[in-house]
Amino acid sequence: MVGVAATHRRRGVLTSLMRRQLDDVRSWGEPLAVLTASEPAIYGRFGYGAATFHVNAEIDTSRTGLSVPPGTDGVRLRYAAPAEVLDACESVYARLVPGRPGMLTRRPGWERLEVLDPESGRDGASPLQCVVAERDGETVGYTRFRVKPDWGPGGPDGSVLVSALAALDPAADAALWRFLFGVDLTSTVVVRGRPVDEAWQYLVSDIRRCRPEVRDSLYVRLVEVGAALGARTYRAPVDVVFEVEDAFCPWNAGRWRLSGDAKGASCERTEDAADLAVSVRELGAAYLGGVSLTALAAAGRVRELRRGALAEASLAFGSDVAPWLPHGF
Repeated sequence: MVGVAATHRRRGVLTSLMRRQLDDVRSWGEPLAVLTASEPAIYGRFGYGAATFHVNAEIDTSRTGLSVPPGTDGVRLRYAAPAEVLDACESVYARLVPGRPGMLTRRPGWERLEVLDPESGRDGASPLQCVVAERDGETVGYTRFRVKPDWGPGGPDGSVLVSALAALDPAADAALWRFLFGVDLTSTVVVRGRPVDEAWQYLVSDIRRCRPEVRDSLYVRLVEVGAALGARTYRAPVDVVFEVEDAFCPWNAGRWRLSGDAKGASCERTEDAADLAVSVRELGAAYLGGVSLTALAAAGRVRELRRGALAEASLAFGSDVAPWLPHGF
């Protein structure tokens, strides 16, 4: 964490920090820089675009039901000590990473952060609990949560505070959510930082009783435009020339031809006429497929210079599932 003292604002301190950071990242050969923002207004000035979003919700389980898919009753749930099943849970998480842009591959050791449980961080809730979902002896999902008791005039009014949930198939996912909805002496399930397209939203009987709230999450900055655009795959064939604006990292400015498909891509300097005019900030926002270039064009942030190029590029950049950052870093 870093900040500028109130007595020393507007003197270029932050700008010098960002200059050093992006120069360092470039010198290391890294094509991207990513961050989570305490103040989103800051980072657009330095070329970062909001690339992923998440949902927070407080689900009123006393007045909201679930309609679960076939096979849910065939999933076995059991309590387990969080640390004792950590390897099995981490295996589930690792299998999900390739299927959703934005998920972090956790290096060995990082998974232990998920089960740290200091009493000072519970805010009156129970110690961390874990329930695993199993089918034919295989772990197919898990959830970690705390229960915060409360009692109102009408009786028990506790909350289930969910810290993690992952599942390999719809039935396992629904079984875990159904369990959380049914914890005794509770009337609310609280979730933070969940994918914007997560399945529970389509299982509940009344989405209004869930009070969903969408928030920005991961910010992406293309440090080397050619290397970054050439490093990903594309949902549909694409061949477009971008006129890129980048005042803070001028080595990115100019025209770049992106050619790619689902198997790979290349992005090289070109003298050909531009098809789309865009700033590096918008490329960062669209990079993981969660923000469409078409939507950015509607906001005046992308300009189409060749008819049809916007639809072609927007389709290619898109993702079938919403990108998601599962935890802070």
